[in-house]
This record gives sequence, C-alpha cells and structure tokens, in this order.
Amino acid sequence: MAEIPEGYQIELFTALTQPILLGGAPRTFAILNGVMTVLISLPLSLPWLGIPLGIAAHSTAVFLTKRDSYFFEILLRHLRQRPYWD
Repeated sequence: MAEIPEGYQIELFTALTQPILLGGAPRTFAILNGVMTVLISLPLSLPWLGIPLGIAAHSTAVFLTKRDSYFFEILLRHLRQRPYWD
C-alpha cells in the first residue's frame, strides 16, 4: 500500500462525531423537557403531575438515544417531509 503524503492525515476526535447530550438525552429535547416540566409544576401548582411526567419523558428519551443516537433528528426530519403518495 502506498504511503500517505505528509499533511493528508489528521487525528479524528470521537467527540466531534457524536451528538451533544445532556443527561443522556439530546440537548434540545432535554432543555424542552425541563422547560415543560417547570411550566407544569410551578405556575399550575401541579408538582405531583409535572415532575413524574418530566422524569418519564427524560427516561424515554435516554432509552431511545441509547438505541439510536440520532433518533430525534431522524424523527424531526420524518415529520417535516410531506407524504409522497398522497
């Protein structure tokens, strides 16, 4: 095999190829989930409802992210596309 010329090979850091996670869930979903949890818990005075829903949503997001790290990006892309056969 031919040797690679000088300057054509660089190091690849795995942090540059993986999505940004916050607590195991994608950052945008985690922020949205936190805001929705606070909005249900504080102004509506329903912490017994908001906190368990927030924990359940975050746990589900972590589970889906462990299965496929780009699950939410693909889901958003799927929801934006119009049906082809309509």
